[in-house]
Amino acid sequence: MSPRSGQVVSVLDGDTIVVRGVGTVRYLGIDAPELHHPRKPVERFAARAAAMNRRLVAGRTVRLETDLEERDAYGRLLAYVYVGRVMVNARLVADGAAEQFPFEPNTRHRSEFARLEHEAMRQWRGQWGPAEGGPPWGTPTGDR
Repeated sequence: MSPRSGQVVSVLDGDTIVVRGVGTVRYLGIDAPELHHPRKPVERFAARAAAMNRRLVAGRTVRLETDLEERDAYGRLLAYVYVGRVMVNARLVADGAAEQFPFEPNTRHRSEFARLEHEAMRQWRGQWGPAEGGPPWGTPTGDR
């Protein structure tokens, strides 16, 4: 785990940013709907997830904490992203902008993300909300 920090110069989507002096950073443990994928169409809620991420980090100095692996196959830094004391990864899951998605072996916050996702679904927040048609697999049917 090596901490780094820098200013966010670009928000690429709901789970990827560019940090000055660091490069492209992929948020660990979460997956936001695809906004820019070479082989997939834009997914439902992708633009909103990117906007939510942008509101949290754009232009701000972030602290980056890695887990067991520092980089993915695309050369992106894999990190838990903090603005002050707020872990952005967790906030995006709690707000329904992203799903928990453990990247083995980088799973330090797996149980926290699972708990936050369950609560977001139960409260119908973000992509789980009725305005979005409920969970991606259908209309919400009550407490999960």
